[in-house]
Amino acid sequence: MTTQSQPALQIRRKHPLAIRWMHWVNFPLLFTMIWSGILIYWADSVPYIGHWNRVYRVGIGSHTLFRFFPNWFYSALHVPWKLTTGLGYHFLFMWLFALNGIAYIAYLTFSGAWRDLLPTRHALRDAWYIFLYDLHLRKEAPLHHKYNAAQRIAYTIVILMGAASCVTGLAIWKPTSLHWITTLCGGYETARWLHFWLTMGFVAFFLIHVSQVVLAGWNNFRSMVGGDELVTLDVPAPGRKEEPLA
Repeated sequence: MTTQSQPALQIRRKHPLAIRWMHWVNFPLLFTMIWSGILIYWADSVPYIGHWNRVYRVGIGSHTLFRFFPNWFYSALHVPWKLTTGLGYHFLFMWLFALNGIAYIAYLTFSGAWRDLLPTRHALRDAWYIFLYDLHLRKEAPLHHKYNAAQRIAYTIVILMGAASCVTGLAIWKPTSLHWITTLCGGYETARWLHFWLTMGFVAFFLIHVSQVVLAGWNNFRSMVGGDELVTLDVPAPGRKEEPLA
């Protein structure tokens, strides 16, 4: 008996409502935190204040290789002289950002969804294979369920980055009354340095995440909006019975 397979589409549930809700709520919250943070860091960019280049620069010792957010950047976005506006938005939205993160962790914990998210013991190896597959240097990507190995690693790191941003933010906000947190972060200046580079990490993750969503196609994006995705299945079709050769 010979059979042939034919493609068939099936609607499959991928993301529950809670995950989708917290995912989309987190986007404007994180955007507002980054934007208001830029308004705040503008004050640190003014040379006469005395902190010029200390946080957002890459260099060796006193020698600066390049500096983030030059003057033309601030001027183009009309950032100067909006320090109090940035502080107000930052201190308001930080609570919403933290509460959304706590709700997300609580949902992962009590629903058991963390099993789909945490990296497995072979995650690094499989993530490397996925990287080679994306570069078209490998024919087949490793098998995965809801998230592949690279996604598991990236999403877990982002969760830890969110927690670290909250901790370093508290260390900067209340360095006296929460001095024990500031001390754990290595001091006020170190907490500011960590807070800034965590923000740069979020920006890098966002750019990579959006590019991967575009490459994955509409079906992947639709699953994060409506919760369902279309899956192509190979359904065996009946063939004709062949007579044995004489």
